[in-house]
Amino acid sequence: MSAILEIQSLHANVGDKQILRGVNLTIGAGEVHAIMGPNGSGKSTLSNVILGHPKYTITSGDILFRGESILKLSTDERARLGLFLSFQYPTALPGVTIGNFLKSILKAHRGKDVPVKEFKQELKTAMDLLEVPQSFIGRYVNDGFSGGEKKRAEILQMNLLKPVLSILDETDSGLDIDALRIVSEGINANRNPERSILLITHYQRMLNYIVPDFVHVFADGRILETGGKDLSLKLEEVGYDWILEREGVK
Repeated sequence: MSAILEIQSLHANVGDKQILRGVNLTIGAGEVHAIMGPNGSGKSTLSNVILGHPKYTITSGDILFRGESILKLSTDERARLGLFLSFQYPTALPGVTIGNFLKSILKAHRGKDVPVKEFKQELKTAMDLLEVPQSFIGRYVNDGFSGGEKKRAEILQMNLLKPVLSILDETDSGLDIDALRIVSEGINANRNPERSILLITHYQRMLNYIVPDFVHVFADGRILETGGKDLSLKLEEVGYDWILEREGVK
């Protein structure tokens, strides 16, 4: 199976502080990878570095997308290639309606205007899947949204853009049981032999709905352990200490 993403011995800093300490990860086409780990381990930093956030400086290593290094590409160029990041804390955009926002990002992604009829049909299909009411598209992006509404808006974007690699940063945070199920169904709808998912989470509960091919334990800015779904169940039961102690991580 061909690799969509290859992270090779990646080191990155915020200012003078090292956050990523040699990350190695390969994601194949159609695969779902889950990253779990304690707070402050560098999980969100990894997602931001992949998308080229200017706050972070890569000091060594490489990120290959479909075999080509993307380190010199801007965030919007990476997005146009097919990378997508769902934020843990999505930003509000007062004055910009969801409908106009979605149409704009779809045009930017495809490089051309989307016919109105086609856009409405695609939007309706995605909204129905996430059980989003029609009134949603007239609201301002994330302005006054609940945690569940913000996450549905993020997955709505994903299902319209159909990215090659979706990086979902703690999408389960702030979701009640029903919202978790609905959002998970929306994510599963994007699963495809040609599209891959990197799911960052603290809890095993989301993996009951989105069954990963691989689970990685991330701490001290690197991957310490890799396994299957059974690894996430063990972490839920006994926590991370057994791995942290084995690796000498304080």
